[in-house]
Parts: sequence; C-alpha cells; structure tokens
Amino acid sequence: MNQSISTTCCIVGGGPAGMMAGFLLARAGVDVVVLEKHGDFLRDFRGDTIHPSTLELLHELGLLDEFLKLPHQEAHALRGQVGRETVEIADFTHLPTQCRFIVFMPQWDFLDFIAKHAAALPRFTLRQRLEASGLIERDGRFVGVQAHGPEGAVEIHADLVIGADGRHSTIRRDAGLAVDELGAPMDVLWFRLPRRPDDPRDPLGIFRSGHILVLIDRGDSWQCGYVIPKGSIDRLRQAGVEAVRDAVARMAPIVADRTGDIRSWDDLKLLTVTVDRLRRWHRPGLLCIGDAAHAMSPIGGVGINLAIQDAVAAANILARPLRERRVTDDLLRRVQARREFPTRFTQRLQLTIQNRVISSVLEHGPGEDDAAPPLPLRLLTRYPVLRRIPARLLGLGVRPEHITAAA
Repeated sequence: MNQSISTTCCIVGGGPAGMMAGFLLARAGVDVVVLEKHGDFLRDFRGDTIHPSTLELLHELGLLDEFLKLPHQEAHALRGQVGRETVEIADFTHLPTQCRFIVFMPQWDFLDFIAKHAAALPRFTLRQRLEASGLIERDGRFVGVQAHGPEGAVEIHADLVIGADGRHSTIRRDAGLAVDELGAPMDVLWFRLPRRPDDPRDPLGIFRSGHILVLIDRGDSWQCGYVIPKGSIDRLRQAGVEAVRDAVARMAPIVADRTGDIRSWDDLKLLTVTVDRLRRWHRPGLLCIGDAAHAMSPIGGVGINLAIQDAVAAANILARPLRERRVTDDLLRRVQARREFPTRFTQRLQLTIQNRVISSVLEHGPGEDDAAPPLPLRLLTRYPVLRRIPARLLGLGVRPEHITAAA
C-alpha cells in the first residue's frame, strides 16, 4: 500500500529555488514538504556564485554574519583578458548593499546552511531520497505528487505543487507546459587546477582567437570553464585530452605548469548549455520556478540568484493565501508576472553576449592574440564609473526581491 502524506505546499527539488521557497514559506507559517531525490547536496560543478542580491536577503533574514563564517572566497570585481590586455568589467564596491562582492562557495554548503535553518522550523519537512515521478490531477487541478524512494511509492497531497526540479524538470514535463528553446552556441567543459597563494584572486575571463577560458578562485584550486562551440565535444575527444591541456596552457600561462592535472576525460565535466523559458509557468494547483521555469546561460553566473529571487517572490505573494488555503490561478499568474520581465531581460542580455561576443570569438581560428578589446570594454577601461552598470546587473539584477512581512 502506498504511503500518503498531506501538506499545504509540496516543493519538488531541493536546489536553491526549492530550498529557499520552502524555508520562507515554512517561516511564514505554511506547512511545506520539500522532495529531494538525492540523499545529500554533494554535487560538484554547479552554480557556486552567491551574488549581493542573495547576500542582502540573508541579511534581511538575520543570517548573513553566520553565513559569512563558512569557508568562501570573495570577488569585488570581475576582470577579462582580451588578447594581451586585461580589463576590469564590473566593480561591485559601489553597490547599495551590505555586501559589495560576489561570494564563491560550493553550492552544497549554501544548501546545507538553508536546510539547517529550515529544519528548525516546525512546519518544514525535507524528504531526501524521494524522487517525484508524476503529478496527481483531479477535476482539472493538480492536487499532489507521486514519488518513489527506498521504502516504496509515496503520494504527497497538497494545495499547491511548486516545481523547482531544474532544467530537466519532471514536473513541467508532466504538466504539459510549453517550452520556448532560445538556443546557445556553446557548451562548457568544467575542471579544476591547483591554485597557488601568489596567483591572482579575482575571477578572470580570457578571450583569444577561437578560445574562451574562465578561471574562478576556489581557495586552493581554480575552477575552470573552457568554452567550446555547441556540439563540438566529439571532435574534441578525437583530438585527445592533450588538445585541451595545450589550449589551456596557451591561454593561461599562470596555470601552464599545472595542466598535467587534466589526466583524462574523467577530469572534465561537460555542461550542455541550454537557454529556454516556459510560456506559462503555472496551471491550477501548480507553479514552476527557477530553472524549471527558465534555464539560464552560465554567462554571469546569475542562474542561482535568479532562481532565489523567484522563490522570494513566490513566498511574498503566496504565503498568506497558502495559510488561508485560498491559492487561486490569479495569484500564480502574479508570480509569473512579477518574475517574467527580469527573466526575459536577463536572457536577452545573455543571448546578445552569446551571439555577438562568444560566437564571434569561437568562430575565429588561431590568429593574433594582441587585438584590441572591443569598444564597450575599452570604454569600461577609460571610464571606471561605467563598471558600475554591469556590476549592478550582475550583482542585483533587474528586479531584486526583498522579504516582506507576509513571508
């Protein structure tokens, strides 16, 4: 016999959007069950950036000081290297926030932190090793989730189901929600190389003819992203892992003597870049947020923070109605209306960078590496005040959310 659970809100997915939504709703007095198919949060090469907008939310929750005691790195600026010239792209030190920097921290540490504080709330339940397999529908409305785990099948009945299960969402697929594929000209190979104390600290993007490499300070290592043309992984595999080592050594001389740590393809993790967006984020009894509603490009590392902003907006709008058991389609529509413009704007900006900058770089074969940076980057170099614009877009986003009294 199937196990049956009843709650007010069932959230599918224990990532940043799901955990933050669950924490905020339980904090506001809503009975919440979060389903996470894994037994822990220990997955590598995920979004590991915590932007000032998220740090501001932690400040509003009274958790910032405790959070910053966790091991992390801070970036007060973002730099890029075009050919032989290094330019500063974003300066976060002028943001109107408590923290004027980006935090780099393994995502599992962030999720463990939120889970610990959520677990202290009487209305919050995290069910790990429980994977959603489908939705329960009755009279044209979704009323729960079917799931399975080590102990068998489980049915979770709820007034509202929130799909926060990522870009390959089971929930949005089962709900039949239409997805617009926006395209991406690239994929990314992620790997790590040793970092030395005298290495530079700020994140660095390196753009050279036919190649793009990103280096992110992770304390004792560099988290590296080698950008490759979409669909080129088979050709690269045929060339051998030595081709990756040689390209990295040419692009980043500071790590040239360490590329031997890329011993085989097992040391390289492929991120297949997808950019898409649901036309409609909701159906009766169901709402999708985060990557389940809109998969973002890795450009700027803003996906995790946009997902968290979705969670805050959903909690702000839905907490009181959920307590009163009166969630309507109009309220779900309000969540999408609140978050759709920031999503569209950010994706449009990412697509512009992908199509006009990244595609252009990747399409060029080997050539001179001493070409001048494009005009926008030259303007950022000449007029430092302009660096505040990308800093605000990356650090805060178009419509930063704040915790309201209802949530």
